[in-house]
Amino acid sequence: MAKIPAGVGPRFPHVVVLVGATGDLAKRKLLPGLFHLTNVGFIPGYRIIGVSLDEMSPDQFRDVAHKSINEFFTRKVNGSDWQNFAKNLDYVSLSAGPAALKAAVEAAEKSFEGECRRLHYLSVPPNAALSAVRMLGEAGLVERSRVVMEKPFGTDLASAKSLNEKLHEVFAEEQIFRIDHFLGKEPAQNILAFRFANGLFEPIWNRNFIDHVQIDVPETLTLGQRAAFYEQTGAFRDMVVTHLFQILGFMAMEPPTSLEPKPISEEKNKVFRSMVPIQPADVVRGQYAGYRGEEGIDPESDTETFIALKCSIDNWRWAGVPFYLRTGKRMAEGQRIISIAFREPPKSMFPADSGVGARGPDHLTFDLADASKMSLSFYGKRPGPGMKLDKLSLQFAMHDTGFVGDVLEAYERLILDAMRGDHTLFTTAEGIERLWEVSSPLVESPPPVRLYAPGSWGPNAIHQLVAPHAWRLPFERVWRDPNKLGC
Repeated sequence: MAKIPAGVGPRFPHVVVLVGATGDLAKRKLLPGLFHLTNVGFIPGYRIIGVSLDEMSPDQFRDVAHKSINEFFTRKVNGSDWQNFAKNLDYVSLSAGPAALKAAVEAAEKSFEGECRRLHYLSVPPNAALSAVRMLGEAGLVERSRVVMEKPFGTDLASAKSLNEKLHEVFAEEQIFRIDHFLGKEPAQNILAFRFANGLFEPIWNRNFIDHVQIDVPETLTLGQRAAFYEQTGAFRDMVVTHLFQILGFMAMEPPTSLEPKPISEEKNKVFRSMVPIQPADVVRGQYAGYRGEEGIDPESDTETFIALKCSIDNWRWAGVPFYLRTGKRMAEGQRIISIAFREPPKSMFPADSGVGARGPDHLTFDLADASKMSLSFYGKRPGPGMKLDKLSLQFAMHDTGFVGDVLEAYERLILDAMRGDHTLFTTAEGIERLWEVSSPLVESPPPVRLYAPGSWGPNAIHQLVAPHAWRLPFERVWRDPNKLGC
């Protein structure tokens, strides 16, 4: 594995306290991610202390980490790289208490020469987060530290405010990093580059040229082991407040004064302050057929596994432009799409049978999957006599460049940013509380759930919600494969 020069990572060595170290997220993402970051040299020095309910020795935890990296790390694991990583792993059971954790952290810090920092990653369910925070406080591990929190951040406005108040009893706001892995993806950040680095697009990024926007994240996934969590949460709390609204903020924000965390967070929060409260009449809630029969689910459950909604932003740039959001489980495809529909020309000079307008408006589409693709569709003349128009497209994919191997996985980037103290891709207390305030009408009076067939695109009512427009997914045309000649 090639080494990447240090310099873009944190200035100081870090002790990482990974709470929930034997859980699914830690095994799939966090341990492989930390292995990659440390192995390529982004972190100048490190020790990782796993913490969980499981009673095990440090050697047993190393076995857990080794199996996780072998199974979920996407690159080949070199034996010497693993040995270097393994010797920096330690483990403390929760039952050992705060004093044992403090002793382990202090012992790890003594191995560094000079100043160091602490990163606490709470990879635990929401109902366990506060107890983990209190344990860190009791262990005296707040100084020189930052804490990463997993979603969801509350379940309504009151619980979000209460959670933030209790967090602030232990950690200052600047120490708290509320993670949204969607914003850690390379394509999501490419939105900022695309908008603000190109004179071609920023002038038309407003209500005068954009007709509507869709943020569409259907999933084919089932609930897996998350049934109990999901039954108490649902699609809106699990995905919309914590992911889709954050993507909307990046998409709709005004130009920040600089690409620094505070200016970007402030512009995102301005978008959230401008959002009109979500009305139940602008929402379609769905539940896939068979959900109530799954283990751990209430036979009369009203929890939505699907949601589609219309949002409005009441400011100068976006007045009158609807934003349509959709996500759900057990759907026809797994996609992560932002689709921007441009206004059509006010008058057409083309013959009625030319085909212009037949395939809908021009679209700019961002694929937020790890492949990082963009497409701009437009009408062009079909070769030959007469004036026949077809829908054509310009497409770009990260694979078209020589940099696809440099892409960091979302959790890797966010861990690195938290170590550096960079809040750009994280949610603030003000932002999350405002989003719950905007959501209050829906949370307090949700419309009834409508059944939809597994493998479909959701309840039929979604078409009335988006009318007179149409959903961009499913695509009429597939993405071109750059590896195939003639495409």
